[in-house]
Amino acid sequence: MMNISIEKKRSDCAALPKGWQREEVIRKSGLSAGKVDVYYYSPTGKKFRSKPELVRYLGDSVDLSCFDFQQGQINTMLLCKAKKARAQFDYRGVRSDASLVPPIRQTASIFKQPVTVYKTQESKVKTDLKHGTQEKPKQLFWEKRLEGLTACDANGVIGTTSLPKYIKSLGPYISDATTIQSLATALHVSSQPITGQSGSKQTIMESPGVFLNPDQPLIAAVTITKDDLRRQEERVKRARLRLQEALAVA
Repeated sequence: MMNISIEKKRSDCAALPKGWQREEVIRKSGLSAGKVDVYYYSPTGKKFRSKPELVRYLGDSVDLSCFDFQQGQINTMLLCKAKKARAQFDYRGVRSDASLVPPIRQTASIFKQPVTVYKTQESKVKTDLKHGTQEKPKQLFWEKRLEGLTACDANGVIGTTSLPKYIKSLGPYISDATTIQSLATALHVSSQPITGQSGSKQTIMESPGVFLNPDQPLIAAVTITKDDLRRQEERVKRARLRLQEALAVA
């Protein structure tokens, strides 16, 4: 058996608490001649062969993040590397977003072989942005794109329609035809009451982007009274009677 000549040097370690010593074991012969092994001894004589052992033993009482185990000194370069590594890979202090957590390779007794665990929990950042039903914003004056279009059937263009006197167009450069199209679309699509624009004509003409309500047709605010409803019912009755008479003659 080959004998290996070694030299031991032990001294106090100023980077650690009082009573700690650092030992250098220098190999003088053999294939590993010149290699230096470093060990540390606690005040009670306990021997430590690596930095992880030292960290586990001292715990939070001593910050060893920038401690150079081989040299036995404080190395600020190690501190910079540790901060950079935490900034790149420590997600605990960044966001609680499960999509940022990388897959983890785990081995447990219940599995016959190692498995990779993926986080599938929905991101809290995305769910926090949802407040009820998300609707697409409505474009102002989209009805103007219908200008120049007229309804028709197999016999040709359907006759024009006129607005009642109490319904007034409202908005810059809005024609009666555009107003009718806007009103018809609102009656067909919208489920809310048709009340017209709440702003005055002057304010809407000066700043329509602020005072125009896209949920309402391009008409001034209207109020339907009971008399209006009664007159409309009478017109409907008269129209029905004329239709019945025409069918009887036919």
